[in-house]
Amino acid sequence: MEVEVKLRLPDSVAHQKVLTLLTPFYKQTHYQRNTFFDGAAGELSSQLAVLRLRFYENSQPAKCFVCLKAKAVIVDGVSRVAEDEEEIDSVLGYECFDDPKKLADANSRVLRRAKEEFGVKEFVGLGGFQNVRNVYEWNGMKLEVDETNYEFGTCYEIECESSEPEKVREMIEGFLKENGIDYSYSKLSKFMTICEESKGLEFCSLPQAPAGCSYCPQRNPAVFSI
Repeated sequence: MEVEVKLRLPDSVAHQKVLTLLTPFYKQTHYQRNTFFDGAAGELSSQLAVLRLRFYENSQPAKCFVCLKAKAVIVDGVSRVAEDEEEIDSVLGYECFDDPKKLADANSRVLRRAKEEFGVKEFVGLGGFQNVRNVYEWNGMKLEVDETNYEFGTCYEIECESSEPEKVREMIEGFLKENGIDYSYSKLSKFMTICEESKGLEFCSLPQAPAGCSYCPQRNPAVFSI
């Protein structure tokens, strides 16, 4: 179970102010490409799960991780999600990015789980986003400050994984308030932000979503946290 504090920043001005204040605590920057998958018959979405490929594109060579996320909940800026992640060869990852059907034949423990436990026979791509993640060691915690670039715009967020999320959330909120930085509790995961943007549209913004996709916020509000 992954437990994270997630606080949303309103705009690039607040984001830049946070980056400036945290400069003495800077550790590294990750340039991430994230793309998501369901089963062709909606096997994952129907069970409140989603598969993600994440590429770290500024590593030499690039790194790739496959992750199965399920039954997530976000309450008052604290996210809890069952998560199973595994590193795979980045060349294979990019091949699957270009042709999701190759995921079914890839040698991966996580992908075997998706097939055996969730019944996925064929994978379809759902789209994704790019993320610039600045990492800081601050007061004994690892803060991740994200600039997430979607097709429809850019969002900003602070994340911190912790076994004491309420305590950590209070510390981060105190830091933001002390420096006059507006924020709000995140209500959606980054993936579900894409789905939320589809509300009211004639066509879903997930380009290859299977028929009857259960990610849709209009049909299934329970998946908002995935």
